[in-house]
Amino acid sequence: MADNAGNSDNDNDSEYDYDLFVIGAGSGGVRAARMSAQHGARVAIAEQQYLGGTCVNVGCVPKKLFVYAASFHEEFASAAGFGWTLPPASFDWSALRDNKNAEIERLNGIYGRLLNDAGVTLFSARAVIESPHEVLVDGQKISARYILVCTGGQPFVPDFPGSEHVISSDQAFFLDKLPKVITVVGGGYISVEFAGIFAGLGVETHLVYRGPLFLKEFDQDLRETLAEQMAEKGIHLHFNTEINSITKDGESLVSNLSTGEMLTSGLVMYATGRTANIQNLGLEKTAVVIDKRATVVVDDYFQTKEPSIYAIGDVIGRVELTPVAINEGMILADNLFNGGHAIMNYDFIPTAVFSQPNLGTVGHTEAQARQLYKKVDIYRSKFTPMKQTLGGGADKILMKLIVDAESDRVVGCHMLGEGAGEIIQGLAVAIKAGATKADFDATVGIHPSAAEEFVTMRAPV
Repeated sequence: MADNAGNSDNDNDSEYDYDLFVIGAGSGGVRAARMSAQHGARVAIAEQQYLGGTCVNVGCVPKKLFVYAASFHEEFASAAGFGWTLPPASFDWSALRDNKNAEIERLNGIYGRLLNDAGVTLFSARAVIESPHEVLVDGQKISARYILVCTGGQPFVPDFPGSEHVISSDQAFFLDKLPKVITVVGGGYISVEFAGIFAGLGVETHLVYRGPLFLKEFDQDLRETLAEQMAEKGIHLHFNTEINSITKDGESLVSNLSTGEMLTSGLVMYATGRTANIQNLGLEKTAVVIDKRATVVVDDYFQTKEPSIYAIGDVIGRVELTPVAINEGMILADNLFNGGHAIMNYDFIPTAVFSQPNLGTVGHTEAQARQLYKKVDIYRSKFTPMKQTLGGGADKILMKLIVDAESDRVVGCHMLGEGAGEIIQGLAVAIKAGATKADFDATVGIHPSAAEEFVTMRAPV
């Protein structure tokens, strides 16, 4: 971290147009800009596309709205068991898409107002680094004491015969119409979530993944159970399978699979990872180092090898989650302009996959814990949710606690089932604080609720 960080009134500041110039107005960039301005820094931010970045526009927010939409068909089916008689349901894709677009536009406006209210200068244009202290925006050279790169990521689609016919998740949010059949390719959370979305909206859905099972970073029990439940919902899972080529046949796309099968669908969506969005940014004009993963190398204080240039968020490839980028932005602003010296703690960060059913997790998987600790106790519960006793449906809830037997600390907490993200967020506070299994056992549950199962599991499996 720069020696004079934390002192925005340095005598040399007047030689710069701004104390901080932020490239990229995603969640992390906006937070860093706002917090820096509130600490008294002169801040500018440039965004060439849309305020809020991937999460707000083509990521977390619209995806969650689509997940809500896709879940209604199961709600309608469950209603009969509770005495409700409903007319046949119909779905209008254009209504969902357009309502989603309106909500995103509203959020874009909020981000703009937040920046304006904080006194941050917004450039709605592309910014390119000209030197360690200069950026070029709309033909104008602007100087800054510090430059922050937080331009996020972009979808990666491999090059293969017919790859020009596929779409990414970015385009999936703006389709003119839904296909009757879709092929989703990938094994990460984006592919799993979109497979559930499309299936829930009535599209025949095929998920193709080259590995034996999706979500490889998550607990094996939850992965296996989710795969079972997705198959029960009619999603066709093609594991250990790749697409060798795609050909166009009229309005259809024919995928030639590595298994020898031919899969015909109206759309093929690739969700095969994301790469740092740092191309043609001018980083080569500085001492900034890019690693073999094509991400920006930074130290514990997010400082690159060029002392005046910092980077946060997906471009540094640590934990690629919106709340992480936001936290990194707050820490950086405090360190640079408020005398702070904090570093980001990446331990026990909760996350969720908004599959159907949801998956929520914090801490270590069983496999990770067995490598880290001498003895591990596993507590596991699988049951039918109360709602389905009258509503029907085949979903099961799976809950799992991973405990370091020597210290009794709960080092992993995992859930598959409705509301998993909401429940795990609350338990993440306890896990982060170092709660023991005895603490869980001493906590009175809320009855009847699914969440109470986490404090009633007594015997390890």
